[in-house]
Amino acid sequence: MTDTNDIQAVERLSEAYRNITDEIAKRIVGQHDVIEQLLIALFARGHCLLVGVPGLAKTMMIRTLADALSLDFNRIQFTPDLMPADITGTEVIQENRTTGAREFRFLPGPVFANILLADEINRTPPKTQAALLEAMQEHQVTVGGERHPLPDPFFVLATQNPIEQEGTYPLPEAQLDRFLFMVLVDYPDEEEELAIVKRTTTDISVRLTATLNADDVIELSRIVRRVPVADHLARYAIQFARRTRVGRENVPEIVQQYVSWGAGPRASQYLILAAKARAVLNGRYYVSGDDIRAVAAPVLRHRIVTNFNAEADGLKPDDIVAHLAETIPVADDHHAA
Repeated sequence: MTDTNDIQAVERLSEAYRNITDEIAKRIVGQHDVIEQLLIALFARGHCLLVGVPGLAKTMMIRTLADALSLDFNRIQFTPDLMPADITGTEVIQENRTTGAREFRFLPGPVFANILLADEINRTPPKTQAALLEAMQEHQVTVGGERHPLPDPFFVLATQNPIEQEGTYPLPEAQLDRFLFMVLVDYPDEEEELAIVKRTTTDISVRLTATLNADDVIELSRIVRRVPVADHLARYAIQFARRTRVGRENVPEIVQQYVSWGAGPRASQYLILAAKARAVLNGRYYVSGDDIRAVAAPVLRHRIVTNFNAEADGLKPDDIVAHLAETIPVADDHHAA
């Protein structure tokens, strides 16, 4: 990538990334990897599923991201009695005061926003989860046989509690595959926890400055897609997905032993797209092997279905991804001129 306009655009996106992270840091302590992954997904135009125990500020993190951007934000608290119309909206009969005629009018639901926080998405039945599926994939909802396009850009950032499974409805594989990343939110370290306690037990409120609007996000996400990827790096990326498929060539023993189903071609697409976004956010005009390795776990962990042997031996999808990163021949990182 040698075009001057593209180089300037990449520099602008890298600067925007620094500004956004500085704004978020005013309210959120630590969680640098999580914030980076959220922003990679944002500029790659993908959806995120955040998984972590209660009290780790998953909801606040997403709300803070929306505040740091000038984007419309809505939050849905998923519950077992939530209906599809509660998400998508519904048609109501309205009387025309001039003519007296009655007509249907569509009332948009909370899904009509730039950023939708789907809180505890696994607490609602499959019928309601499916209503979100069309919105995530098609960027539209269908009500009463009529299609209604969603705002652009549109991101679903969902949260899930991994420890309390009673009364939950696990997301089907088809819907999990719609998420670009599954982001693991971990406990803070001691110094971060001390800073959190000191910051949140005072009456000081923090106001954030919005750094980008919807048009900026759309424009900058187009830059991400224009970043070139060398063929050898594209082949390196797809090996991460291909070597998770049981019964295929060059599949390592750990996969044959512990995996039921591996990742599909969408994982290969997302590996490249996320690697492009990470490269640009870090001010580079090319994708490196480090970018692909950095996004491999969040892209693949929810696309690898482990079997009973893995559960018995305490093996997680992340362990399999780490093994792949160690055993797949490292791609040469010479960048595109």
